[in-house]
Amino acid sequence: MTPQPALSLEAIKSAMAETNSLFNTEVVGKRNYAVLDDIYTKDSCILPPDRPMVKGRDAIREFWSMLIEKANGKSVILESVEVIPSGEGVLEIGKAHLTIGVEGRDVCSELKYVVYWREEEGRLKWHVDMWNRNA
Repeated sequence: MTPQPALSLEAIKSAMAETNSLFNTEVVGKRNYAVLDDIYTKDSCILPPDRPMVKGRDAIREFWSMLIEKANGKSVILESVEVIPSGEGVLEIGKAHLTIGVEGRDVCSELKYVVYWREEEGRLKWHVDMWNRNA
């Protein structure tokens, strides 16, 4: 069996941008929480600010559905700042522009995040996801 050639950094960035956009359009925009299976690895975990670690797709799906509904999430635009191949995956450092609905108006804030990506089922997915707000 011939090994698969490694993806170029540009191909990695493109795949990451596609998945990041999917999170915004499908998960936040359309409340399609089933698509999280295409975003997170089977044994992924998230490290939300001021909350315990959440491990596994089912728990992550429950976390996001509760948070997005409660916060009335409108959009989360994710932007890679730095992409670093690392071990069996890729490390992404980025910034996010979050919009939520509060009392009939949109409230925007900026966040920063780190995601460790791994390949699963032929695509790059979020394996470890951590974020917090800018001060």
